[in-house]
Amino acid sequence: MGISVSDSAAKRARTFLENRGSGIGLRLGVKTTGCSGLAYVLEFVDEVNDDDQVFENNGVKVIIDGKSLVYLEGTHLDFKKDGLNEGFEFTNPNANGECGCGESFNV
Repeated sequence: MGISVSDSAAKRARTFLENRGSGIGLRLGVKTTGCSGLAYVLEFVDEVNDDDQVFENNGVKVIIDGKSLVYLEGTHLDFKKDGLNEGFEFTNPNANGECGCGESFNV
């Protein structure tokens, strides 16, 4: 199943990586926080760890550690811009609910 990346998210990720000048892709993970229990973490990756899974979609590598993959399998990563607001959006089939602010989710 893996992870899918929209054209707009891939373009934005490539721009970030080019501006940074280094990195092999983006790390997508989860951390315990927020009012619903789990929050998404998105950061640059310079090297792949032994327990990482690498998914390439639309020319972008998304790296996920083994512990986070359980919560993220099948997630679709998109990038939306609406007026002054812009950011990555996650469509996660494993999420049972989200908090009102959209910052955290539960499974």
